[in-house]
Amino acid sequence: MIKTDILIIGAGPVGLFTVFEAGLLKLNCHLIDALPQVGGQLSEIYPKKPIYDIPGYPSILAGDLVDRLMEQIEPFKPKFTLGERAESIEKIDGDRFILTTNKGTKIDAGVIAIAGGLGSFEPRKPPIPGIEKLEDKGVNYFVRDPELYRNKKILIAGGGDSALDWTIELAEIASQVTLVHRRTSFRGALDSVEKVTELAKAGKVNLVTKAQAIGIHGEEKLEGVKIKTENEEKDLDVDYFIPLFGLSPKLGPIADWDLNITKNAIEVDTLDYSTNVPGIYAIGDINTYEGKLKLILCGFHEATLMVQSAFKRIYPDQKLSFKYTTVTGIEGL
Repeated sequence: MIKTDILIIGAGPVGLFTVFEAGLLKLNCHLIDALPQVGGQLSEIYPKKPIYDIPGYPSILAGDLVDRLMEQIEPFKPKFTLGERAESIEKIDGDRFILTTNKGTKIDAGVIAIAGGLGSFEPRKPPIPGIEKLEDKGVNYFVRDPELYRNKKILIAGGGDSALDWTIELAEIASQVTLVHRRTSFRGALDSVEKVTELAKAGKVNLVTKAQAIGIHGEEKLEGVKIKTENEEKDLDVDYFIPLFGLSPKLGPIADWDLNITKNAIEVDTLDYSTNVPGIYAIGDINTYEGKLKLILCGFHEATLMVQSAFKRIYPDQKLSFKYTTVTGIEGL
């Protein structure tokens, strides 16, 4: 039986930063994640994607951010159970929980913090006949290594942040980048929209709006994609087709834990990001509340407030004395 103060479900950036904040209060943490490595989506889906809204970093690759977070929490010696999914929980001794994974691992915790990002996720796929047979043969739903696309012809489909960001990044790597979107307006950040527009004006990106991909060509590998515009259908000769329509989130077994859930997200009290089940908190993209923003930065804030509440629950008779790391440093806490 593993025993810990805080059991964190999800070893993505928010889960990792929770270890740091808990460590400042002398709380030990154990993290569990269904993925075989830490980092969540940052490691699994887009380790080479630049992130621009982390304080102190004008730009940092997603994989590098995971490395920095691991370095930051190393002094607190967190424990990990990776490659196992949180399956069930039971209450013991009034205030503690026993969590059991799908592989039978049992963890005894005073507090559970769900930091599972989007939960278990899968890409939203375009309704193109036969697309499955060319997946990983030219059809990719994630960009794990931009070097794969160097000097290649790329077709990206989508209108959100991922489609815009990768259009910008791959324009400097690929020999040709085409961005297809079914509307003329985009859902992504205005700055990214402006950059893509400027790249299109400069001839570095082929921007096709009011259009969508409707077919693919190729047997052993992708050879081309058929797109439909307002006026015509035409075939594009491309090496890679990257549909970026977001992820379809699923909570998995967590959905059966009697938590209040709205649209695949867990409802929380913004006082401390507690759920309706005492002792269980939800932080990061997996929670929902009025004004919620799905940003890593916001998840860091939620984790900070959550561990303050967790301390009071685990040690109700102790006075919480917060210390500034600028004065004490980490080792001095």
